[in-house]
Amino acid sequence: MAQSLAKILVHTVFSTKDRRPFLRDPVERDELHCCIGGILADLDCQPIIVGGVEDHVHLLSILSRTVEASVMVKEVKRRSSLWLKTKGPEFQDFAWQAGYGVFSVGFSQIEMVRAYIVGQEEHHRQFSFQDEFRRLLKRYKVEFDERYVWE
Repeated sequence: MAQSLAKILVHTVFSTKDRRPFLRDPVERDELHCCIGGILADLDCQPIIVGGVEDHVHLLSILSRTVEASVMVKEVKRRSSLWLKTKGPEFQDFAWQAGYGVFSVGFSQIEMVRAYIVGQEEHHRQFSFQDEFRRLLKRYKVEFDERYVWE
């Protein structure tokens, strides 16, 4: 085959450092989500939806065949952090956590994951980020040691 083709869907999750609620303002949060979508597009990782709440984000995107998941996350974090720091002095201490989660998603799950991301505010009235992330790790059968998951 002369051409290399791939279409891999991923659900990516990461938090602000120490889960600080930097993203309380819905307008600023939406702007950040748009910025992240643009970064994903620049990386040829087509964004499907970007969402989240004041202390973390969820990305549903197609992973480019030429970009590793770790590189995609590193660039999204780096570029979005730099962008956010230009938005005002209240963001000068902004940072993303060092870790992240990336989970493969089947095409039949796109609408379910999209609805999950859209419903983040409602979801987090009942569950903390830590509880949510533990549930994702268990759902995707990722073995983890609680001592090393949180910063």
